[in-house]
Amino acid sequence: MSRTLVLVRHGQSEWNLKNLFTGWRDVDLTEQGHAEAKAAGQKLKARGLKFDIAFTSALSRAQKTCQHILDAVGQGDLKTIRDQALNERDYGDLSGLNKDDARKKWGEEQVHVWRRSYDVPPPGGESLKDTGARVWPYYLHDLQPHVLRGGTVLVAAHGNSLRALIMALDGKSGEEIVKLELGTGVPVIYQLNADSTVASKEVLEG
Repeated sequence: MSRTLVLVRHGQSEWNLKNLFTGWRDVDLTEQGHAEAKAAGQKLKARGLKFDIAFTSALSRAQKTCQHILDAVGQGDLKTIRDQALNERDYGDLSGLNKDDARKKWGEEQVHVWRRSYDVPPPGGESLKDTGARVWPYYLHDLQPHVLRGGTVLVAAHGNSLRALIMALDGKSGEEIVKLELGTGVPVIYQLNADSTVASKEVLEG
């Protein structure tokens, strides 16, 4: 039985390129972002992976990344479930602001705390801990059962929603997980044991 979980952060978005806080704002992929998503699909195709179901967020940059991957592996019409539980962390009042401008407004130290602490949310937004509080139950109730039944499951989502998943899967602390960098369009492949623990993990970089 396969019991395979593939996590992919969406390709570069227009606001990634502009150095803006994005969060729940629905922005498109850049040309590079489309290319990164297609390349992720080719890497997974080269591994001979076929998916039983796909999950993505309610935001188009993740949805388009998911579709590029499925098209690349020849499964463009695969059942795909979209849910805002997998959305990026909500940056609240920071959303839409240039990160340099935010530092000028609130100070370098405060912005760093909002971006890189585990449990301190920006004004009107979510901390990574808050994000995990919606991502992890969704994983347990909606995604994990497919994997444990022997399925191969694709999740195309966002840097922080995936960090929240990886934190639980890898048993990382809040301090450790905020330091984790997830490349855009880089697949992370987990093999799970029957008891839901991680048997192996591989990151398809390069």
